[in-house]
Amino acid sequence: MSTTVTWLGHSTLSIETAKHRLIIDPFFTGNPSCPLKAEDVTCDYILVSHGHGDHLGDCIPLAKRTGAKVIANYEIASWLEKQGIKAHGMQHGGGHDFPFGRVKMTLAFHGSALPDGSYGGNPCGFLITTRERKKIYDAADTGLFGDMKLIGEEGIDLAFLPIGDNYTMGPDDALRAVKMLTPRKVVPIHYSTWPPIEQDAEAWASRVRWETSSEAVVLSAGESLQL
Repeated sequence: MSTTVTWLGHSTLSIETAKHRLIIDPFFTGNPSCPLKAEDVTCDYILVSHGHGDHLGDCIPLAKRTGAKVIANYEIASWLEKQGIKAHGMQHGGGHDFPFGRVKMTLAFHGSALPDGSYGGNPCGFLITTRERKKIYDAADTGLFGDMKLIGEEGIDLAFLPIGDNYTMGPDDALRAVKMLTPRKVVPIHYSTWPPIEQDAEAWASRVRWETSSEAVVLSAGESLQL
């Protein structure tokens, strides 16, 4: 059974396995590039990389409506549990087996304050290994860091990297990240949602194809690929 991965604009991702659907960073309401409305989304699990509004997004109403369990760092998970949300807290370097596969929480260099000003712990990325042994790395919001080389040693089938600059890696550092990660496929995210992060994704993808062995795939919001 294949795994279907869909980019829903900005940093929002949908991962569908044989029996489960995951949503990562569920930013639907207020996301100008998202083709879906929050009320039309169903899922079993929600992964939240950090506390900023464009990533935590619709997490609370979506989790309450669907009964989905939220996977996040310990601080965000604890904050959500106080609001009646089922959550599983983790920390960097730790992994856990879920019904859909294994999640390992990775480093990310960014901020993580929650919308109400609460402490959101440290931001993170996710390395997901599905039951079909496919490895998906979502770097989420981060700058370049050397341990991406270690993450790449896991053997990445698909990587999602921010290229927007200003708040995250820009195209140059994202290209360096590809060279360290050596994923089979890589998809750019977190770009062109608003003017400060406007980028030419096709130009970046061309550089990836020219300078690395990875297959760069530029998805339109709502477009999917199969693993």
